[in-house]
Parts: sequence; structure tokens; C-alpha cells
Amino acid sequence: MDISVVVPLYNEEENALILYEELKTVLEGLSLQWEIIFIDDGSIDSTLDILGGIQEKDACVRVIGLRRNFGQTAAMTAGFDYARGDIIITMDGDLQNDPHDIPRMIEKLNEGFDVVTGWRFLRQDPFFSRRLPSKIANRVISWVTGVNLHDYGCTLKAFRHDVIKNINLYGEMHRFIPAIASGMGVSFTELKVNHRPRRFGASKYGISRTVRVILDLITVKFLLSYATRPLHVFGVVGAVSSSIGVLTVFIMTIQRQFFGIAMGNRPLLLLAILLIFMGIQFITIGLLAELVVRTYHESQNKPIYYVRKVLENTGRKSR
Repeated sequence: MDISVVVPLYNEEENALILYEELKTVLEGLSLQWEIIFIDDGSIDSTLDILGGIQEKDACVRVIGLRRNFGQTAAMTAGFDYARGDIIITMDGDLQNDPHDIPRMIEKLNEGFDVVTGWRFLRQDPFFSRRLPSKIANRVISWVTGVNLHDYGCTLKAFRHDVIKNINLYGEMHRFIPAIASGMGVSFTELKVNHRPRRFGASKYGISRTVRVILDLITVKFLLSYATRPLHVFGVVGAVSSSIGVLTVFIMTIQRQFFGIAMGNRPLLLLAILLIFMGIQFITIGLLAELVVRTYHESQNKPIYYVRKVLENTGRKSR
């Protein structure tokens, strides 16, 4: 299988059939083996029934119906688990992503990139409720992760299969796949894609997702920078806290011995003791995190490195 197109849908009964017909037209023009994987994320309308009707008529379509609404990240993960293609394309099911951009993304992958992310350059969404928060979020995410992209929120992306199989997603992390993949040393690029206004249904995204995105961003930053060395973050915080506490006690002792300033009745002494114990606790947490990380990697044979290729002469015999 050359290409797998993964499409999560939730209450998209008016869009499902139109999207399938567009996708089929585009994919049939590629002269490649392809499949479309529709994931119904617990829709409460007739989306799953429509997808079932499509699958009965087209063997290149696979439909995964989830028992309830698990969220877009879980739906996409289900699609990745069932995808068989060497190239995996992800896109939304609301018709705002244009299937005609898929051939251009595949061309970019063939230039040697591992990940191609869509950039909705002319985004067809309200400014204050969608585009402005998105611009701010993209700036913050790029700054925190060090992976500079204009549009983290665009679902239209293309991946090589060996990249996706090494990524586990939780929470709302589907939007951070390029940043997570960067920790593997993959090459990625952006491509300006067509973004269309929503024709049917209502958007499933809102400003309320901001808090969850921020929390997931903290997780991603930790995974990128300290996943294999948690003591380096907890230990630094603990060392700074304890050092400030010890220095404060030292200064107060000097004041007591040489200037006769009392120590016992000063709140600063309690703060210094608190900082010392907080520092010890942070260092202890870091040590425990080191044990957890080692258990995680060793019990599941999780690699701490990723190989791009191995060059060797298998026909040469050693003396």
C-alpha cells in the first residue's frame, strides 16, 4: 500500500459523501495503491451509516467506528494503527481541507522530507474567534518547542509511515506531531494549502480548547527536552531553591552574630527553611523520575535514539 488517507469525523453527515467523492477523484489520478480510512468518533447523527454505505461499494475504503466520542487525537491514533500505507495523509472531515493539495504534499515528501505540514495561508475562518487565537498559539508553540511553523492547527499533513509508528499521542497532541517528531531528528517542511469555508455543519473547535493546548504544550516541551533526563529539570529547580534558602540562613546568621539582629521572630527564617526543604523535595522527585524513565524505556524496549539508515558492505568478509 502506497498511501493511506486518515480522516476523523464527528457529526459530519452532510460532508462525508462529498469528501469521499473528492478524495476518490484525486487518489485515482495518482497511479498509486491507496486506501481511505474514515474514523467515526462516536457521531450521534447518521455519519457512521453513510460511511458504512460508502465502504460497501468501495473496497479501498475502511471505516472504524469508535464506541463514543474520544476526541480527534484518539481518532487519528486509531487511523494510524490501521493504516498500511508507506505515506500517511491526515485531513479533517469538514471539507475545509482541499484533497487536491494531496499530490503536492506527496511531491514534497518525494523531495526527501519526512513530514509535510499544511499552512492555511488564506484561512477562511472568523478573525477574532479563530484566526487571532491561532496566530498567538502558533507563535507560542514555535517559541517553546523550537520548531517554527506558521500553522500547527492545520490537520492536512503528510508523514512517512516510519515516523508515525514511533509516535504515541495523548490528550490534544495531534497538533504537536511535527514538534514531537522533531525529537526523532526528522526533516519537515511547510506547504501553503487551500483552505475552504465550512459549507455544512458546525465547527467542533472553540476557545475553550486553549487551556488543554497549553497543558499539552508543557508536556511536549518536557518530552522534547527532558524525557530521558528529568533530573536535569527537577534537580536545577531544587538546587536553586535550596541554594537561596541556605544563602538566606547564612546572611541571617551573620546579621545575628555581628549586628545583633534576632532570627527567631523573623518570617524570613521560615521562608528560608521552606525553600531548603522544597529544594530537597524537587531533587528527590527528579531521582524518582529518573527511575520511572529507565523503567519505561527498559521494560518496553523503547529506544532513546532513532536510526535514519545503516551503510555497510555486507559482501566483504573480515579477516
